[in-house]
Amino acid sequence: MRAAYLPGGRVVDLRDVPVPEPGPGQLLVRMGASTICGSDLRAIYREHLGHGAEAYQGVVAGHEPCGDVVVAGPGVTAFAPGDRVVVYHIAGCGSCADCMAGYDISCQSPLRRAYGWQRDGGHAEFVLVEQRSLVRLPDALSYVDGASVACSFGTAYEALCRLGVSGRDALLVTGLGPVGLAAGLLGKALGATVVIGVDPAPERRDLALSTGACDEVLPATGDTAAEVRRRTGGEGCETAVDCSGSPAGRATALEGARRWGRVAMVGEGGRLDVDVSATLIHRNLTVLGSWVTSRWRTAELLERLVRWDLHPEVLVTHRFPLEQVAEAYQVADSGVAGKVAVVR
Repeated sequence: MRAAYLPGGRVVDLRDVPVPEPGPGQLLVRMGASTICGSDLRAIYREHLGHGAEAYQGVVAGHEPCGDVVVAGPGVTAFAPGDRVVVYHIAGCGSCADCMAGYDISCQSPLRRAYGWQRDGGHAEFVLVEQRSLVRLPDALSYVDGASVACSFGTAYEALCRLGVSGRDALLVTGLGPVGLAAGLLGKALGATVVIGVDPAPERRDLALSTGACDEVLPATGDTAAEVRRRTGGEGCETAVDCSGSPAGRATALEGARRWGRVAMVGEGGRLDVDVSATLIHRNLTVLGSWVTSRWRTAELLERLVRWDLHPEVLVTHRFPLEQVAEAYQVADSGVAGKVAVVR
């Protein structure tokens, strides 16, 4: 089969490798779609930033896989050939408190392996998965929908749920990449009265409006937070999510939040430097970090998407076959596209 590796330096290495065979508790899944995540770009495609257990270990890339089961190994009871599935992209030890709660993402065991980072991922014709990694894909959703949920939509949904976004809230989203756009769409589905998006790229601001992810968009400038307050009666937004991972985006999320507001930090990388008294304490802000999501929340989100008739693939601006995966990464790395998918 064909499979893509990321040696660093913005290079994609497409190779011929054997089709893996499932062992006990494992399944072979044929890829329907495998989308590209910003973490792949930041930490693997451009340069290998991880260290120790978090390092990329030269495996098949792609941690947002979705497809259908082809072969079930010995002992598999929950899935059968033909089942459509989303792959939750971390396989933890299965026995620690985080794994038992469904948050394999937070597993601290040396046995933890992330698909596309420490074990083979979805940028291939087939991927070998653990039974505990699979979540059923509803018939109403496409493979591209499912791949988008595997990380980006799941990450956004987790943060919004932890913030308790509802019809009582205005929502500010800083950084309108795929996760930020997902946060806007999901925030509106959860009832946010208005979603204001901020991004320096006009292409992404336009995409936020054309897809309905945001009601209003603003360029990223030194006065953005003041403009957010002006558009919300001088108060700011009750909830905010930073998906940019940039110092400016994080500052805008904090400063654009209302007094007693709730702010989630989702964008990876960099530092947060803040005047704690003036920005946090005296304004009574609640600030939380939110990292990906759980298996059970992934299943919940898939169910809700069907109920809301919301299809994550609306954010996919480019689709490529596996043979063109190098071009797919170039487009994703441009910083102006929406979600980029590698499809069967």
